[in-house]
Amino acid sequence: MTSSIIPYAKSACAVAAVVLSSIALCEAFTLPTPRRSIQRAELTLTNAVTRNRLDDCFNDICDGFIRPTLFAAALAASIFSSQPAFADGTPNEDVAQPTTSSKLNGPPAYDEAWGLIKKYALDQKYNGQDWDEAYAKYLKDVSSTSTDEVQIMKATSNLVGSLGDKYSRVLDKDMYTRIQKFDLIGVGVTLMPDPTTKEIIVGAPPVQDSAAFQAGLKVGDAVLAVNGVDTMGRTAFDIIDQISESPDASKVTFTIRSGGEYRDVTMKRELLEVKDPVSYRVSETRADGTKVGYVRVSEFNSRVKPSLDAALRDLEGQGVGAYVLDLRGNPGGAFQSAVEIAGLFMSDKLATDVVDGNGVALKFRTSKNKVAIDPSDPIAIWVDGRSASASEVLSGALRDNCRAVVMGDQSFGKGLVQAVYGLKNGYGLVLTVAKYLTPNGTDINKVGIVPDVSKEDALPSSPGFVPFFGSDTSRVDFNDVKTRMSSPMCSSIE
Repeated sequence: MTSSIIPYAKSACAVAAVVLSSIALCEAFTLPTPRRSIQRAELTLTNAVTRNRLDDCFNDICDGFIRPTLFAAALAASIFSSQPAFADGTPNEDVAQPTTSSKLNGPPAYDEAWGLIKKYALDQKYNGQDWDEAYAKYLKDVSSTSTDEVQIMKATSNLVGSLGDKYSRVLDKDMYTRIQKFDLIGVGVTLMPDPTTKEIIVGAPPVQDSAAFQAGLKVGDAVLAVNGVDTMGRTAFDIIDQISESPDASKVTFTIRSGGEYRDVTMKRELLEVKDPVSYRVSETRADGTKVGYVRVSEFNSRVKPSLDAALRDLEGQGVGAYVLDLRGNPGGAFQSAVEIAGLFMSDKLATDVVDGNGVALKFRTSKNKVAIDPSDPIAIWVDGRSASASEVLSGALRDNCRAVVMGDQSFGKGLVQAVYGLKNGYGLVLTVAKYLTPNGTDINKVGIVPDVSKEDALPSSPGFVPFFGSDTSRVDFNDVKTRMSSPMCSSIE
């Protein structure tokens, strides 16, 4: 990904930054299923309530989705992320302050959450509240000197809950630790560009007892190189790409400048095994000799890009000339993975626009010269009501660029982006910070991707997880796909 897509511009809403160990949330966290809606409960601090609610999601639709992914996202990555307000124990001048008082005077975790919401929330009307008044309202029963963590975090949860956003929430320490399994680097550190110097810095306190914590990394430390490669002038996505080249490497080395001291720090990466989300086969050879490749992607985890790349190149080597990409039942995952995967089908094209609460947009383009299949090969994408988030990013990107035709049922319709912020006390804040638009400007939130061809006209009756029968591609009319992909029926986005 080119550096031009990540401007270092400071706006009223945020410093545009991509945080490597945050995520454009495991987007399926509270994704309702057609059969069982996972409603947003009142946030409590009891591990049982929080864990059970999230585990319901994991078991029902994520299939253990919180696993170590080598995705650092964007957002999908926190797109509009900044360092926590009290990363070093004192208020960060770049974080919003209440206008009703000269300074934040509550417990640090509460103040951090309030400031981050004030600055980065997509809903800059805060569910119709005066956010300064909300600060005092939910803090009224908590002393500024209180050390009662349960009481403090209950107030913080109530503050976040007042936004009325089912995706924004406080994570307890256990859940925040589980979120860190999405850490691309695997050492428990969050990296971001410094808005002034443009250097890559440690943007939040390292996860307790992580390799970065044990190595003594601190907020504000400059990361001058990763594995000997200079970071100056590079974006966070460049570093993602670099580390992704060796996803199984057991160690990573940072060159650090802390104050006036320089040192190399080699840390052991802790990444659990991640399942391969890609399955594929040559599904048929048609009367005209066309071989059809069927590829199913079950989730967007750390292995999805290299696995899909290998699958496509293998199928291409077998002479496949038409493809079905099955995203049915895929609840999403890593936003950046969707953008990267789009680059396997088209070079240097607009994949999506991500827009924050002040209307500031970041354009995400696919990589250059990494296309894995013949650019003329027709592609049919299968979706259903459980295809969400990153699945919709990919589907919208390929369709709007005339690279694929979407078939099946209307997709789920999650067009929002969450960022995950680590709070100093070890808890986490999940906050909706942006929405995304397809390349032609369509907002699919609560609407979904409307297919070009209905399920009844092209898809098998069996779902994708049913072996063989669920991957029957015989009803797909690839001549129609080619026609729909060609001008004048489709106008590609540059």
